[in-house]
Amino acid sequence: MERRRPTGVTIIAVLAIIAGALLLFGGMGLVALAPFIGQIKVNDDTNTSNTSLSLNVNGTVVTIPNNPLFVLGGFIGILGAMLIVLGIANFVVAWGLLKGKGWAWIVTIIINIISAVLNIISIVTGSMGSIGGLIINGIIIYYLYRPNVKSYFGTRKHSFQI
Repeated sequence: MERRRPTGVTIIAVLAIIAGALLLFGGMGLVALAPFIGQIKVNDDTNTSNTSLSLNVNGTVVTIPNNPLFVLGGFIGILGAMLIVLGIANFVVAWGLLKGKGWAWIVTIIINIISAVLNIISIVTGSMGSIGGLIINGIIIYYLYRPNVKSYFGTRKHSFQI
């Protein structure tokens, strides 16, 4: 017997796919941009002789440009790589939601609880724009605890109901 996927689960999965695409393309953009940011010269003073820092690491000379944007470029590259990983993770969770995998239900609940806590912290610190995000998190958590949704994921017997 095939289970029928609730419409709301499809909507949540599509939102996860959209978020995954945004994270993936944003991360790829940052990774592509990072080397160029590291090459930007901050100080155009040509009389400066100390344009780089050389380190001797076990007989290998490593040269690091003496440029604050070089470090920023590295940070942006690492941030971009993390966004790529999060984008791929969103695609995996969306697939799990569409297939009715119990782990996808759990991951979605955890992500929305964490997001709700961050939205509450943001509201407390003065950002009233996070109210909308908090409402969306609450709706998703409430919806995922509906009996028909829980039974689609096979989690009805093993967890409490709200």
